[in-house]
Amino acid sequence: MRPTVLTRALFFVVIDIVLFFSSFFLAYLLRFNFYIPETFISSFLELVWILILIKITIFYLYKIYFITWRYFVLRDVRKILLAFVVSYIIFVLYLILFYDNPYPRSAIIIDFLLSFVLVIGIRFSKRVYQDLLKPDGLNPAIIIGANQKAINIIGSAREGDIDFFPVSIVDENRSLINTYISNIRVSDFDKLEHLIQKYNINSAIITKDYTTDELDKLFEKLNSLGITNIKLSKLLGGKNENLRDISIEDLLARNPKDLDERAIASLIEDKVILITGAGGSIGSEIVRQCAKYGAKQLLLLDHSEFNLYTISEEVGFKNKVTLMQSVVDKKLLEKVFFTYKPEIVIHAAAYKHVHLCEENIEGAVLNNIIGTKNCIDLSIKYEVSKFVLISTDKAVRPTNIMGVTKRVSELYAQNIDSKDTLITGVRFGNVLGSSGSVIPKFKKQIESNKPLTITHPDVTRYFMLIPEACKLVLQAAAISKNRELFILDMGDSVKIVDLAKKMLKIYGKNELGIIYTGLRKGEKLYEELLIDEEDKDTRYDSIFIAPKSEYDIEKLNSDIEELLSTADKAKKLKEIVPEFKHNV
Repeated sequence: MRPTVLTRALFFVVIDIVLFFSSFFLAYLLRFNFYIPETFISSFLELVWILILIKITIFYLYKIYFITWRYFVLRDVRKILLAFVVSYIIFVLYLILFYDNPYPRSAIIIDFLLSFVLVIGIRFSKRVYQDLLKPDGLNPAIIIGANQKAINIIGSAREGDIDFFPVSIVDENRSLINTYISNIRVSDFDKLEHLIQKYNINSAIITKDYTTDELDKLFEKLNSLGITNIKLSKLLGGKNENLRDISIEDLLARNPKDLDERAIASLIEDKVILITGAGGSIGSEIVRQCAKYGAKQLLLLDHSEFNLYTISEEVGFKNKVTLMQSVVDKKLLEKVFFTYKPEIVIHAAAYKHVHLCEENIEGAVLNNIIGTKNCIDLSIKYEVSKFVLISTDKAVRPTNIMGVTKRVSELYAQNIDSKDTLITGVRFGNVLGSSGSVIPKFKKQIESNKPLTITHPDVTRYFMLIPEACKLVLQAAAISKNRELFILDMGDSVKIVDLAKKMLKIYGKNELGIIYTGLRKGEKLYEELLIDEEDKDTRYDSIFIAPKSEYDIEKLNSDIEELLSTADKAKKLKEIVPEFKHNV
């Protein structure tokens, strides 16, 4: 049976009566060298019950009996000490005013000290028990990082809030070696292997903040030592810790250090902003960022009912409008511009899956080129302050329909007479976890206990976290002047086979293996480097500007019209973008 508040209080009342009686008796014995004269026995029997009554009453008034001993902490000790002081002041006043019989005054001081130690000791007893004994059924874990998070983790473990029991702590900081945190010794990181073997550890909890490269090396080291259950600790506030499994995103994240929150806020704050493709992976994160940075009104446009509903429900932004329509329908799109007068347009709507665009060329042309053209033309007509085109690394020397349609959109954005509208494009590679990308695909295959499928052992891609990519997009837009094509530094490319092997390690499913399926239409082994010698630096290390590509706008409009009517659209796209080498 679980203890109730009443039974717990009664238990401690009984315990305290025994403790108070024993301590008072022991105080008398100590005062008289363990032989109490008969003349003082009567005073003992009279005073002990008065003192017990006073203490029990004061403890009740101070709510001492409603403290759960499982969570007994230092502030509760202070509370009990105050209750003791008040109790003994009342007791001494009683002796001065009402008690005439002889009594040993020093016994009162001795009793104060004895009873206080006994009361605190009995209440700390369970915490001591939890500190010294490992509860059954919990996983022995090693904590990597001697810090406040480690203290919180140990506390959570001893209170039974997590299914781990920390047995050791390691840290690289030499000044912390051989110190103790909550009775657990901090050891040198070099002793990691020894400690894992000594305590038969099967889990690790990482509480330190590491760079992506450092975390990747640590993951590989732990994995090589047989530790597959690896958790990251995130402080939620106060003493609450959230433990989550280490993920592939943690090991691949770019984490740019030059994010400029002020620049982003200057672009977004108090503006009416239209986001096309608002329900997609990039668009939805742009919506979250715009809400965070204080947009005046958000216009969420997407042709997918489900995606639009999902982002609308998620973002608790009061002044938002959901627009379920396609950017291809210019007449309906113009109503949005006429009605809401957006000041900023962020165009994220696009078909992005390479093989789907290969099988649906006309749809890709309409959505990616005509949809973009409609948004740009209407932005200029309705005097939008800034138009931001989300582009892709696949537009660099494209080999597929998706990439070449985005390249045509870039050409239009760079060469149209934008009048008072500042137009900019931002090009970047793959984002971690976007819908239909390789990481969610691998996760689904692993959860289904299926082998991971990869097109080719040498295929590589660039990756960045969605929130960071979107922040850099907004940051680039904030510093844009007109017709620039910004490029985000995506770091080093990643071999997909290495990514797959790492994910198998993370999930402990190496036995599933990898199957190669061959490149599909339009796919290439690697994406072009986003940054080359011709690109210009900006004041941010993560953002560059590509050279402008000149293209007569009248000819481009004519070419686009011809593209819509021609049967061989791939051939016409090759004429518009000569570097297009269709990989079929």
